[in-house]
Amino acid sequence: MSPLPSSNASSNPVSVVSCPQCGESVPWSEASPFRPFCSKRCRLIDLGEWIDERNAIPGEPVPWPDGDDQPDS
Repeated sequence: MSPLPSSNASSNPVSVVSCPQCGESVPWSEASPFRPFCSKRCRLIDLGEWIDERNAIPGEPVPWPDGDDQPDS
């Protein structure tokens, strides 16, 4: 997702992105500590989706070097 230019006409325009979780506009700046998410809540919801494997990178699983499909704990 690439940042969209904001309508701010200052000498240092701030890019604006959409929160990947809820779609709210988020300025891409130091003022937005959870960027690209709009809030800690959206960031944690997204993390939970990855942990629950509702989100995944497409493709075949890559086997671990020792032949097992899980890392040693």
